[in-house]
Amino acid sequence: MREKARAALDPVRWDFFAGGAGEERTLRANEQAYERRRIVPRVLRGTGARDLRTTVLGTEMAMPVLIAPTAFHRLAHPDGEAGTATAARRTGTVMVVSMAATQPVEEIAATGAALWFQLYPQPDEAFQRYVVARAEAAGCRALVVTVDSPVLGRRERDLRNGFTDLPAGFACENMRDATGAVLSIAMDPALGWDHIARLRESTRLPVVLKGILHPADAAEAVRHGADGIIVSNHGGRQLDGAVATLDALPGVVAAAGGRVPVLVDGGLRRGTDVLVALALGADAVLLGRPVLWALAAGGAHGVQQMLETLRTDLDHTMALAGAKRPADLTPDLVA
Repeated sequence: MREKARAALDPVRWDFFAGGAGEERTLRANEQAYERRRIVPRVLRGTGARDLRTTVLGTEMAMPVLIAPTAFHRLAHPDGEAGTATAARRTGTVMVVSMAATQPVEEIAATGAALWFQLYPQPDEAFQRYVVARAEAAGCRALVVTVDSPVLGRRERDLRNGFTDLPAGFACENMRDATGAVLSIAMDPALGWDHIARLRESTRLPVVLKGILHPADAAEAVRHGADGIIVSNHGGRQLDGAVATLDALPGVVAAAGGRVPVLVDGGLRRGTDVLVALALGADAVLLGRPVLWALAAGGAHGVQQMLETLRTDLDHTMALAGAKRPADLTPDLVA
């Protein structure tokens, strides 16, 4: 699907989706971290048929795989975010809607998919409350707050291509204010934990912090009332040279101490990768670029096919590793 997407997309759009920050060392490191791991399977454990179902923050899903928040789906395919959500509904998983979606959250929610909503903390807290209220009214079940972006990463492919804004006819639909005007997503290096605390008090939804890599920040997240953590380096699109997410995962899991669920994204490409992440302590994983490749290659049907293929791959891998359900996956299965 990656190669089909590359053939289907304008090179500038391909670079936007495929590229990372700087020399893209972290982008590559995310995949390489999985390549370094090996599975140590157990045998004769009588697993029978596997059960991949799981529940995270009260949201049930058919497998421990969510769709990560990624921007501008209509640049990949006319089906856009609604097409991605349709695939999520058909496969029984959760889509995290990006604040930078090219379709409004209300339209995406009309597909009937289980949705969480991704939010960049905004210095204009009144506008932030307005956006959160829209997500709540649309039926989103959690807020995923991206905390790794005090400034935008230096994405050199986009700089070379002159990709600085959406083409005519496209907009960040979830950034409209009450008058209908589209505002810019603000990055503010002055934002701190106090902002997260106020956000936590202003919503009834669970708040998940996305972009945690350091164990000390995981402990701070729990102390400030976060309901969940996503180990993420923004797909290698923010700080180039940052640690790979799989390498950071065990330390974050230890710091969280089972008090909140820990999820991870970045570099997952196969069912074996999902198994390794779960065995190292993740409660679930999120997929970013594979969703965009599948969308570009075949619209909503392409995303559905990708998710079904991954589910089959994970099920087969669990059978060979001697695991019946995600809870059976433990660190001793990974070397």
